[in-house]
Amino acid sequence: MRFFTPEWAEAVRAAVDTGPPQEGKLPSYWSWIDRARAGYTATWALGVREAGAYLVLTWKDGKCAEAAITSDPAAADYVLAAGESTWRELREGADPGRVVMYRGLRLERGDALAFFRVIYFFVESLAALSHVPVEP
Repeated sequence: MRFFTPEWAEAVRAAVDTGPPQEGKLPSYWSWIDRARAGYTATWALGVREAGAYLVLTWKDGKCAEAAITSDPAAADYVLAAGESTWRELREGADPGRVVMYRGLRLERGDALAFFRVIYFFVESLAALSHVPVEP
């Protein structure tokens, strides 16, 4: 499937709703993720700067309920964007936490304090997203 298409968006929705594999991290870490996710309600718009396209993920009560591709992220609670090279690096296995920490994927709009309160939940969702296969 192709990157940033409706089919890819739906595959991403399913992947982030399930979450990434839990091997290699302490059970207490995953307990924290579960607590952060419980009841979580927000909308993320994740963009590719060069294309002006956004993947919009809508979370309702801890579930990723909807996914769409759009050019207008106005309705999102949080808007984040990265260049094509950063998205490629994520798909090739770059550490999602480092990508966020080193501002490869930047929060451009939204309450930073509220967003970063659940940053590890976001990072693990980004990890799940990065494992969805795409055509070269």
